[in-house]
Amino acid sequence: MSILKDKNILLGITAGIAAYKSASLVRLFIKAGANVKIVMTPASKDFITPLTLSTLSKNPVYSSFVNDKDGNGVWNSHVDLGLWADLFVIAPATANTMAKMATGVCDNLLLATYLSAKCPVYFAPAMDLDMYLHETTKSSFEKLISFGNKLIPAGTGELASGLVGEGRMSEPEDILAYIKKDILNQLPLRGKQVLITAGPTYEAIDPVRFIGNHSSGKMGFEIAKAASNLGAEVTLITGPTHQNIVHNLVTVIPVVSAEEMYNKVHLHYKTADIAILSAAVADYRPKNVSDQKIKKKDSTFTVELEKTKDILKSLGEIKTNQFLIGFALETNNEMENAIGKLKSKNLDLIVLNSLQDKGAGFGVSTNKVTFITSSNTIIENELKSKADVAKDLMQLILKQTHA
Repeated sequence: MSILKDKNILLGITAGIAAYKSASLVRLFIKAGANVKIVMTPASKDFITPLTLSTLSKNPVYSSFVNDKDGNGVWNSHVDLGLWADLFVIAPATANTMAKMATGVCDNLLLATYLSAKCPVYFAPAMDLDMYLHETTKSSFEKLISFGNKLIPAGTGELASGLVGEGRMSEPEDILAYIKKDILNQLPLRGKQVLITAGPTYEAIDPVRFIGNHSSGKMGFEIAKAASNLGAEVTLITGPTHQNIVHNLVTVIPVVSAEEMYNKVHLHYKTADIAILSAAVADYRPKNVSDQKIKKKDSTFTVELEKTKDILKSLGEIKTNQFLIGFALETNNEMENAIGKLKSKNLDLIVLNSLQDKGAGFGVSTNKVTFITSSNTIIENELKSKADVAKDLMQLILKQTHA
């Protein structure tokens, strides 16, 4: 999954010949999973048509304050456009538009939206060589950068005038790569290794039957999404589940039994900065596993069980610099049991949820949890989606680790 998936990208197009590249840029944003809206300067429509851009973006294209095509005088709100955007990308950015951005001139919808936007702004200059090298253009660059805007450097090559030099708008693929790299470099868990376990384990009785539990793995997968969206490189070790995740920062390792999960977790734990063990691992497994299907004979059937290895406790015993988080699903004496688990297993944080709470536990999309830290801070949460619980957990980890 691209870091731009589900991002709202507002693309600003100004009146330069490089506007023809905007169609390819829109397609790349859409392919990356972003939502795209487009605002054009009136003069830019001489270089590329709103119809083309609307078709590619699957959204209306805005170029004036009032849409009066049908006589109803519908107002196009620059404020709403600015608030909608997670990113504002102006490509091409002409010398004229950049000078106006730098000095606060506001004579069209694009500039009004720029002045209203609260999101990061990227601009990709495009102009002829002499214009690009002019002192006023350099001054515009400096001012815009000082405002916090991000300059996507122009390339060197043949220009529309026939000259060869700087001023050629960066290619759409390079603009996309620049933005993705810039976002990743700013993410708080960039370069961190996060180990996550999810789902149930299945402990075989024979080739057909097993002992398992009702864990869907959804909570662990949502944590993996939340961690990777903060830039972490995630290793997700999961028991049998129907959950799925596609993200270029997430490596999924499927396992079946508690023993397999133990081995895979220990293989990756030494390199982990953060370990979050949300899997519902079986506490017991059949002592003897039949290699043939056990035939039905008697009215009763006894399976002798033995303890599985305690993965979480084993990690607490060898913990060095890792921040270790466990989960406690309880049905009675919830707080007492969770705090006991936190201390006995040498955890930094434990996530408590109770099967007594409606809407929490296995097989549902919501959860109601309490975070308990090793410093005895207790944070109770309302019933939320598991996606929101995962985001809350990652924010607490950031505070606790000062990442």
